[in-house]
Amino acid sequence: MARLSRLSVGTPVALELLHPGSSWRIDAPLNLYSHWSGTGLATQAWAGRALQVLGQAAPTGKRLRVRLLEDGYPGWIDPRDLLGHARCIAGQRAQLWSESAIAERLPAVLAFAEAARQQANHYLWGGSLGPDFDCSGFIEAAYAAAGVWIPRDAYQQERFCQPVAVAPGCYGLLRPGDLIFFGRPQRCTHVGLYLGQGRYLHSSGREHGRDGLGVDGLDPQLIDPVSVHYRTELRGAGRVVRCHDGSTLP
Repeated sequence: MARLSRLSVGTPVALELLHPGSSWRIDAPLNLYSHWSGTGLATQAWAGRALQVLGQAAPTGKRLRVRLLEDGYPGWIDPRDLLGHARCIAGQRAQLWSESAIAERLPAVLAFAEAARQQANHYLWGGSLGPDFDCSGFIEAAYAAAGVWIPRDAYQQERFCQPVAVAPGCYGLLRPGDLIFFGRPQRCTHVGLYLGQGRYLHSSGREHGRDGLGVDGLDPQLIDPVSVHYRTELRGAGRVVRCHDGSTLP
């Protein structure tokens, strides 16, 4: 770790200690932004997560480039948001569960998802703290609640999973806890959590008939607008059979 001699594990954060290579564990929720300026969220981090500083502060002097250690996800933060809410750590080793251990944790994934659905919520781009989520932030949070780390974005989750065959009306190979992927032929843009019997839970926006978490289906007999829209964009499905190791994703 760069200049680790200046730090010891447990050192409270100070702005002058946020040098490249230093790692910190937060004890309060934190917004990560998609750019060094503006309000667009990249993702959110809940208390207990860890991050590593990637570079010096932006030219404005306001934001700092970091990556979250559990999933390698990058973003920009206001370093002042860390004051009083972060302590130095000596990096972090991810817990890598076996495929069978992950399967044993799926009831906890599904329980988190159902509890989230019961709360009042809206779709939030970049949302992963809840009650407001985007599609992939919701999926990552559900798996993380069971101690299983997967990538942050839908297209990354699609690449990460073991493929499972699926088509509208043909979903017999799917298991509860699998992920359903949607989008254009060129790219995955949306993801849902399979519940069984052709149903999946996902967070979607108002432009497709809902604003937040809801249950829709793969059965062609379902004619509600949300189910119909996403069936036309169905790309495939995948099963989580491994854990993310914390390396940086492209």
